[in-house]
Parts: sequence; structure tokens; C-alpha cells
Amino acid sequence: MDKLGTIYCMQDKSPKHIGIIMDGNRRWARERGLPTFEGHRTGVETFKKVGQWCLDRGIKYLTVFTFSTENWNRPKNEINYLLKLFKSILRNEIDALDKKGVRFNVLGRLEGFPKVLQEEMRRAMAKTKSNVKAIFSLALNYGGRAEIVDAVKKIIATGVKLEQITEEFFGKFLYAPEIPDPDLIIRTSGELRTSGFLLWEAAYSELYFCKKYWPDFSEKDLDEAIEEFGRRQRRFGQ
Repeated sequence: MDKLGTIYCMQDKSPKHIGIIMDGNRRWARERGLPTFEGHRTGVETFKKVGQWCLDRGIKYLTVFTFSTENWNRPKNEINYLLKLFKSILRNEIDALDKKGVRFNVLGRLEGFPKVLQEEMRRAMAKTKSNVKAIFSLALNYGGRAEIVDAVKKIIATGVKLEQITEEFFGKFLYAPEIPDPDLIIRTSGELRTSGFLLWEAAYSELYFCKKYWPDFSEKDLDEAIEEFGRRQRRFGQ
């Protein structure tokens, strides 16, 4: 095979949609004798770098698990810090994403957040809605089971007949039906589970587990995950 053909094959096997479970911020901080907050702050810096690395590699869709429906059970001071961190991201990073042609999206139960934060999320999504270079999504107040339950409720509200409900029909009622299913899901920190992340959409996603905590995740780690994806044979049940 000539060089051009080799490059084409590599590009053909690259994931179009990467999902990331950003795990390990708190453990990273504890092992360094730092406050939990420092782990989350450093984790945000890692996310910003990973977003640029994905753009550099032509990744069209990036979805990151940022705050789950279960995370509300964490200490109140930690939750308050995270809410301030989300607000800071929305206010300080959206203009940069917009200039890069990236559309910003939020998956989850937005109504669970304070109204001021909800307004910031909607403002950010509205500002970038016409961008087409890439779509970056934050899963906030998100749970895979919650998404399926919410989809069922919306379907029931339409009054659709039972025989009309198919997998394709159901998918239209998920949080982001316009975004294709993730090709590759990466989880950091060495945990070997998906914790309900994109539960419906990840049926045929390739899973990659990295032992590093999220703040230590590097460009090399991303490339290794993408390379591993390229070596796998995706049969989709065939």
C-alpha cells in the first residue's frame, strides 16, 4: 500500500466521537496533600488541553462526563465550588470556543441547577449554535438511566402508538439526538466501569481505560487511546 493509502486507512479508523469519563480529580489532590478543590481546578485545565488536542486531530465530537446525578451527594462545599467552576468555564471559555468554530452543548437535567447557571448554559449554547467545526458537550447533572427515563416521559407525552416505537424513534428523544453515538469512550483513574455514561448511546462504543488520574492525562495518553481504537475490529454484532 502506498503512503497516501496508509494515511487514508489511519484516518478512516479514527474515532469521530470520543466520550471521556474524567475521573480521579479528588484522588489526585489527596495523594499530593492538596485540597480537593485543587484537583477539580487542575482537571479543568486538563479538559481545556484535551479539547484542543481533539480539534488538532480532527475529532468532530467530544463529550465529557462532568457532573452526574449522583454527584449531588458530595459535600456541600465541594458542590458549591464545582458550581462556581462551571460558571467560570461558561463565562471565560465560550468566546474562545466560538472563535474556533466549536459548538457548545450540555447534556443532562439543566433544571437541577441554580437559575443563574441555567441561563449561562443556555447563553453559551445559543452563542455557538451555528458553529460546525466540532461539537463539545458537557454531561452535567447527567445519568444514563435518567436520560432514558426522560426520553420515555417525552415519548408518552406525544401520545404515540405502541407499535410506532422503534429504537430509531426512541433515539430521537434522547438529550442530543443529532450527535452520533460515541465511537470511543475513555475513562481515567483505573476504574473499570462506565457509571451509566451515555448508557443508550454506548451500546457499541469501544472502551479504553487509562490508569492515570484525569489531571495527569496527557496528549500521549490520548494518542495511545486513539491508536488502540484503530487496532480494534468493530463488528456491531455481525
